[in-house]
Amino acid sequence: MPAYSSTDIPDVITVGRVSVDLYAQEVHASFTDPQTFRKSIGGSPTNVAVAAARHGHHAAVVTKVGTDALGDYVIALLNEWEVDTRYVGRDASALTPVVLAALAPPEEPQIIFYRGQAAPDTTVRQDEVPVDDMRGCRVLWMSQGALALGATADSSFAWLEMRGRSDDRDTVLDLDYRPTMWSSVHEARAAAQRAIAQSSVVVGNRTECEMAVGLDEPDAIVDDFLGRGVRLAIVKLGGGGVLVADDSDRVRINPLDIDVLCGLGAGDAFGGALVHGLLSGWDLERIGRFANGAGAYVATQLTCADAMPTTTMVDEVVEHGGTRGLRE
Repeated sequence: MPAYSSTDIPDVITVGRVSVDLYAQEVHASFTDPQTFRKSIGGSPTNVAVAAARHGHHAAVVTKVGTDALGDYVIALLNEWEVDTRYVGRDASALTPVVLAALAPPEEPQIIFYRGQAAPDTTVRQDEVPVDDMRGCRVLWMSQGALALGATADSSFAWLEMRGRSDDRDTVLDLDYRPTMWSSVHEARAAAQRAIAQSSVVVGNRTECEMAVGLDEPDAIVDDFLGRGVRLAIVKLGGGGVLVADDSDRVRINPLDIDVLCGLGAGDAFGGALVHGLLSGWDLERIGRFANGAGAYVATQLTCADAMPTTTMVDEVVEHGGTRGLRE
């Protein structure tokens, strides 16, 4: 049985991609090499919902799958992980997307997307999610990818503008930038800046932030975000840690000591942990350390969604300065 009531508005609603992911298990093997694959589910906002649920929150994802067996698999697994699937629609006109990943190299795996002409997750209509739910959830997590294509893009902008900024809830823009989803970086930048104007929290890595505002230096990036009215700006620096900033303070979180196996899900684990910190009312440093620890843990795992850690697991990683310390 789920840990939430099906009539309650979720604590966090995420919007965007979903897929069935196939992860090659051989490290440093490319797609031209012999490989064996492990199946899971993915899509950045879907992973964030799983991660938030793992921290004990009522999390739901707004997306669509096909009416095929892979769509059945996605919904069944999300239900198993206690993610609310009330907003997961079915589209009979397209197949559930598939993503292949090769650990070559582990830090930045090769990825191939099979999404067809119009993936189901690009066909979400605004009237498929109750207005009160979009307005009332404590955190709305909007993926940049949701702003790219089809009815989902139109719906997403409408939800952002309807919700606006508020003192008692957060709208988080995840600069989840996949170049293949956009006609140009200029189109992606225009969409990002339109969304930033409605968001209270913005998070991205340096490449994604450069896409959004044309800046590469972390302090300049957070200055720009804060100048646009964002209350909390976060730049993920990969091996350099994390920069977290608001109008009164900025904190740099050092990287943790880990052996990277697959870097794909780290940012999504970071996102789910960020949601936990926002819902818990934590300060900048505590949010940064916890989210950094969650991302570090998942970078040591092969898959994404099913590797999302519990709160206790993240606390242990942070306490020991990384996953290597847990083995000593």
